Amino acid sequence: MTAVPLVPAADSERDQRRAAAGLAAAGLRPGDRLLVSAAASPALLAAVLGALRTGIVPVVLDPALPSGERAELAADAAAALDIGGEPARLLGEAEAELAPVPLGRPMHYTSGTTGRRKGVWSGVLAESDARALAAEEIELWGFGPGDRHLVLSPLHHSAPLRFAMHTLLAGGEVLLPGPFDAARVAETISTRHPTTAFCVPTHLQRLLAVPSPAHPVDWSSFRRLVHAGAPCPEPLKRAVLAALPEGSVWEFYGSTEAQFTVCSPEDWLAHPGSVGRARPGRRLETDERGQLWCAVPRWARFEYWRAPEKTAAAWRGDRVTVGDLGRVDDDGLVWLDGRREDLVISGGVNVYPAEVEAVLDAHPGVVESAVFGVPDPDWGQRLVAAYVGDADAHELAVWARDRLAPAKRPKSLHALADLPRTSTGKVRRLDLPGVLGLARG
Repeated sequence: MTAVPLVPAADSERDQRRAAAGLAAAGLRPGDRLLVSAAASPALLAAVLGALRTGIVPVVLDPALPSGERAELAADAAAALDIGGEPARLLGEAEAELAPVPLGRPMHYTSGTTGRRKGVWSGVLAESDARALAAEEIELWGFGPGDRHLVLSPLHHSAPLRFAMHTLLAGGEVLLPGPFDAARVAETISTRHPTTAFCVPTHLQRLLAVPSPAHPVDWSSFRRLVHAGAPCPEPLKRAVLAALPEGSVWEFYGSTEAQFTVCSPEDWLAHPGSVGRARPGRRLETDERGQLWCAVPRWARFEYWRAPEKTAAAWRGDRVTVGDLGRVDDDGLVWLDGRREDLVISGGVNVYPAEVEAVLDAHPGVVESAVFGVPDPDWGQRLVAAYVGDADAHELAVWARDRLAPAKRPKSLHALADLPRTSTGKVRRLDLPGVLGLARG
């Protein structure tokens, strides 16, 4: 196996100072934007942190974007400098002073599943707010000098980049195994002994499928493996909890815009399906439509770049929403119903795909499922399910009939080898009608 790059905090700190000097020499000042679209590397981490620790905001794009889409986002971001896929070009011999912590957050563009992508902009923070922002993340996950963090998702997404950055800020090390390959990652886990990782459920599903009785994955080094980004089917979650050290498997609910909950293994085992409780310093509640709103601290505020009307729609005072639907029970546990744009209205009944998927995923022959609506002359929309697994479609229909109200039962079920996904592991429901040869309104 090719050696997996390891980034120690001290080496990265030096490179961050070099990147900061390169940015200053190019004429960038606090509040300016730096455009970068590079694969994961020590130089990318140094460029991002070197920028942030001098008040420059990196705009981190997917290096695989089509040229036309990249050009559109680059024009929208109006960056003072575009280093493309070459962050190392900032690293000269000179070094510059750095603030103790990042003075802001990177600007990421949301995935754009419901229209034009939106830039999430936090600007430059006062140093007190910047310290609070960094401390919140480091304290929540307990990052420290003894940590070795394993990067499993692309660093142009907010959560993987946030975990890697704060590990380095806390004095730890970062492992960069490259594009996800289950066998390579399994070997890295067993031989390089990471202590932390952020992942999506798809990573876990594929990693649990790798080991053979003769070569099991050695998960024993983990003190914290955190997953998010998509619902985790209950059977998969239980398998991960059984495979890893007790107390190590955590979950959170959040988005590019903001972080909302954290779910300990104890809370999940006591309340399977919950996404946990509000993060420290936050409060979650629902409105009259069942939409979740979260009160956040000052340093977690943001706006949508050059989109004041979308910013206004997302905020009510210090409370923000990203359009998710759910409930908060009397014990403060948060339960998600799905996103309003995923809502299927069949025969006048509101059906949230996440509820139906949870029932289908509980079938022993289903690995995961995705539910969506297609136009129907009688029902308005009819419910369709795609699933991965060896379950017989007829048996699965009987399973659903025994557990779901009539309007919530899929009218057809289709077995697939894989579900189409974004690079963060979210299922692309909008693609499924085309994959299955169905029309969608």
